Amino acid sequence: MRKPAILALSAAATMALTTLAGPAQAQARTGAVSASATASFSGSAIRYAWLKSCSKKDNYFPCGSWHLLLANGRDSVLKDARVFPRTAKGKVDKQSYTALSVSGDGRRVSYFRDKDGRLVVRDVTTNKVRVLPRSVSKPPKGVGMGDLATTLSRDGGLLTVDYYDENDKVPSLLVDVRTGKVRKVRADAAVMGFSPDGEHLLVSRTTAENTTEFSVYDRDGRRTNSQVVPQVVAHNSPTALADDGSSVAVLITTTSGTQRLRVYDLSNDSVGEAVNVRVPKKESAKRLEWTSGGDLKLWETLDSKKTGETTGVVVRSLDTGTGATATLDSFRVKSSLWTWWLPGE
Repeated sequence: MRKPAILALSAAATMALTTLAGPAQAQARTGAVSASATASFSGSAIRYAWLKSCSKKDNYFPCGSWHLLLANGRDSVLKDARVFPRTAKGKVDKQSYTALSVSGDGRRVSYFRDKDGRLVVRDVTTNKVRVLPRSVSKPPKGVGMGDLATTLSRDGGLLTVDYYDENDKVPSLLVDVRTGKVRKVRADAAVMGFSPDGEHLLVSRTTAENTTEFSVYDRDGRRTNSQVVPQVVAHNSPTALADDGSSVAVLITTTSGTQRLRVYDLSNDSVGEAVNVRVPKKESAKRLEWTSGGDLKLWETLDSKKTGETTGVVVRSLDTGTGATATLDSFRVKSSLWTWWLPGE
């Protein structure tokens, strides 16, 4: 089972379809270090991260270690990742799990390291680990490790930490992974995700008049765009922000099961015409991401009618003008999972 989303916690990102390789990132003030032998990877990107569900009588709970299913089909255990979070009072909560996120390109994964509770970002193609500042790793007073969500930008260069404090008083953090520099985003805003180039961050908040406001921040934490959005944008998902920092793609599933795409211009506060998306009705929309060519990538899930569990994922290209799609990749999702996360989540 997945932790309930607050609004839309993360917008779409792309599926890594082939083995990726690249040089290790340069040493930064945050202290990039060589990975220990706690995990073994083979240069392939992540398809999804998962955590098993166990049961005792009628009680279900997360169990085991975090796993990464790689694009080459290998299942790698993330042995140094903490599974059970500590509450604000310091107790271990074995009914929940600590935050984990995968970059949109599938190359990096962020998590709390078990031995010291530090937030780290691991490059699975080089097996290098970058340790984030202690100020980022330690939740604020009154907030437990399970009361937050993280989101990586597509290239893993930026990380957000979004806190679920009771009164929306704790600002979210926008962290430059390479330098360790931290900026803040207003406390009552929920992180929705990055543009593909990582230059823009989309957030959402509910106003005092019970409307929904979308805002865009640049990588330096400056707000560059903001609008109270129409209901058709606010009440549907998934969404994706383009590199222009203004175009928001919204996937709408109608009562009949038909999927439709609209593009909202945040700068002009205008909604484009609906385009019918050509996908089988048995599929459900999950993630969107803009491509450099101005079209979209779409993740669709296949769900069991009997249990509701997701059994597979289909990755498609999506033509924004015609709604035509083409299959880029597909894979099965393991059964009996407590939670699982795609690239970009």
